Amino acid sequence: MDGVLTDTVELHYQSFKKLAMEEKVPFNREINEQLRGLSREDSLALVFKDRVLEQPELQRLMVKKNKYFLELAASMTSKDLALGVTDLLELLKRRNIKIALASSSKNTKFIIQKLGIESYFNSISDGYSVRQAKPAPDLFLHAAGSLNITPNACIVVEDAAAGIEAAHAAKMIVIGIGPEKRVGNADFIFPSINTVDLDYVLNEVHKKSAVKES
Repeated sequence: MDGVLTDTVELHYQSFKKLAMEEKVPFNREINEQLRGLSREDSLALVFKDRVLEQPELQRLMVKKNKYFLELAASMTSKDLALGVTDLLELLKRRNIKIALASSSKNTKFIIQKLGIESYFNSISDGYSVRQAKPAPDLFLHAAGSLNITPNACIVVEDAAAGIEAAHAAKMIVIGIGPEKRVGNADFIFPSINTVDLDYVLNEVHKKSAVKES
């Protein structure tokens, strides 16, 4: 979701920056980039890496950070969708391709409702669905299971290195969205959602499947 369907990176940056200033820990955009695809807990562990966080303290920080994020996200609308998202979702629907949303965020359903695209998804897997977040494959395997589809028949769309690692661990094909420096390990790379060539991807996947079967 974050970085693929909508750009909430800035909202996360602002909410983490506010928390970091209050807690007197260093934080900048470079650190924020490292948080892409990580769960809230793993993100906080990275931001507060020089501080031992006991569970009560970690919980306090997670609640506070999420409060700041939700305050910023409350004003989101369909205008905050990434360019080309609706067109791609419509195309997938017309072709009867099942769509699952798999995000480490525990705010997934809230954000999707704000964006007005909840009806496109056959299932939603989020931070509440599994114990192990990306880069573990659990979230994507949960999504595949919810669609009753085998992992090797799934194509993941990701913008983060942790997500690409998770998808490959789940034995899934990956479309990387963003610069090659960040998504270079993906099977297919496009700079943005509106440049994704679905026919090309599906044709290449079918070719590889045919070679394996032969």
